[in-house]
Amino acid sequence: MLPFLFTIYLGCFTSFGQNQTNDNEKIRSLITKKRDYNKRKGFGYRIQLYNGSEINAKRIRKEFNKKFPKVKTHLKFDTPEWKIQVGNYKTTLEADKALININLKFSGAIVIPINK
Repeated sequence: MLPFLFTIYLGCFTSFGQNQTNDNEKIRSLITKKRDYNKRKGFGYRIQLYNGSEINAKRIRKEFNKKFPKVKTHLKFDTPEWKIQVGNYKTTLEADKALININLKFSGAIVIPINK
């Protein structure tokens, strides 16, 4: 009986302590900084299909749009190569699920973090 009462007593103080930290100004400040960073830099994941020449990148983009018309494509140029990236996924799990279907048609596709 005594261990049970001690557990309840300890639980009350633990939950009180957690509520107090939510009001901490330092935590609010960190959350604000993280949101600002995400707005500037972007967050999430995309699937990269190709990295290479412009002609091949545009051909692969066109082919992808025919097979997956609802998935947004992004054509990027990072000197000296062109990249085809698709989708906008919030988590790696979400991107990995999409990658399974995409890899059936486009082998070698990989999940990458979004960099704006």
